[in-house]
Amino acid sequence: MKYISTRGLSPALSFSEILLGGLAPDGGLYLPETYPQFTDADLTRMRGMQYADLAFAILSRLIDDIPAADLKAIIDKTYRAEVYAYTRPGQNATDITPTLKLENNLYLLCLSNGPTLAFKDMAMQLLGNLFEYVLAKTGKTTNILGATSGDTGSAAEYALRGKKGVRVFMLSPNKKMSRFQTAQMFSLQDENIYNIAVDGVFDDCQDMVKAVSNDAEFKAKYKIGAVNSINWGRIVAQVVYYFKGYFAVTDHNAQHVSFSVPSGNFGNVCAGHIARMMGLPIDKLVVATNENDVLDEFFKTGVYRPRGSANTYHTSSPSMDISKASNFERFIFDLVGRDSSKVRALWATVDVGGAFDIKPLLNKLPDYGFVSGSSNHAHRMQTIRDAHQKYAVTIDTHTADGLKVALEYREVNIPMIVLETALPAKFEDAIVEALGALPSRPAALNGIEALPQRFDLMDFDVTKIKQYIVDKVS
Repeated sequence: MKYISTRGLSPALSFSEILLGGLAPDGGLYLPETYPQFTDADLTRMRGMQYADLAFAILSRLIDDIPAADLKAIIDKTYRAEVYAYTRPGQNATDITPTLKLENNLYLLCLSNGPTLAFKDMAMQLLGNLFEYVLAKTGKTTNILGATSGDTGSAAEYALRGKKGVRVFMLSPNKKMSRFQTAQMFSLQDENIYNIAVDGVFDDCQDMVKAVSNDAEFKAKYKIGAVNSINWGRIVAQVVYYFKGYFAVTDHNAQHVSFSVPSGNFGNVCAGHIARMMGLPIDKLVVATNENDVLDEFFKTGVYRPRGSANTYHTSSPSMDISKASNFERFIFDLVGRDSSKVRALWATVDVGGAFDIKPLLNKLPDYGFVSGSSNHAHRMQTIRDAHQKYAVTIDTHTADGLKVALEYREVNIPMIVLETALPAKFEDAIVEALGALPSRPAALNGIEALPQRFDLMDFDVTKIKQYIVDKVS
């Protein structure tokens, strides 16, 4: 299996060769040359598998340069019940991603049982173990540079803390994450973890990461790697739970399901797109945005118009406060028939702050199952109240956005699965506003906000982050 860049100017490489790098040298994102196909017989064989076995069945079709026995050992090490122990009452941690039935044909796929209480743990724990394996095999080291709007940072840091040969430099928008999210990251005292609070919004942090990654000489000299969802390893790990959710709510392979996915950087729903391209019977992929509704605008109008830092709203679902969705390029590559020259032309406009309009391709969207909708603060507060009253379930603000939009596209005979983003404990202020009471949190995380915090403050300045990396590496 070889991987190619969406922009077509980089050589095809193996999985291990692209694992640490993130962006391709030409600025594009990696995708497999062709998507492996899972037949009806494959799906029947996979139905009923435990999570780790299912992950191996899927990932072994996409990762062929790591010996099967080694890959199986990495996966088994990652997907253990003790790692994903923060389940809701009555759920079995061995399921790893248990489903919760809300009512007939409406489900919650619980993805937030890992160490940082967010769905990002599902991929990041695997990525950390893959990094450790590849670095040990090659004798190399890497300096991970990432950006987070809230959950990616803590998930990456908890997956990579103490790992040999790895330093983590994580950029986050200063004072724009929840107190819990901030404490999870900044309270870590591990010597290989560096937190940098940027005076700006998430898109500024993401632009700094991309600028460093696009400096080929600097990237090579200082061995810059990536853990954001631009990293293919993140996406491929997330494909697995779409299969797990599908099998959990269906009895046979002729049935279709729909997924509603709270969306900011398009990574999570991009994994659903790839699962669908690989043969998983998905009817609709519902892209649920918050007030930063750039993706909703595209799927309704064909215009992709990132709004820039000044016009990005700070909302009560902050992990989705993103105007420029990095993984969107992967879908557009497929939408335009994998024509890399078209992708280069479109992103030449985006990369200088512009927009593009591909209305003539709107009629192709049904072929990929995408629909979309948006939510706002009033909607998510009401959805949290409704879920609590109707289903006796407390959900976080991002999951509320997903549930709100899911209900707009729900069909009588097709199960709708809402992907959970995080446990509500990560967003206490919003839950108190909605329900008048604090959400429960794991006892091990009580008082995390009071722990000493370690971070550095920085302006939006690419030169400064480069010098910061140089100083710490030296």
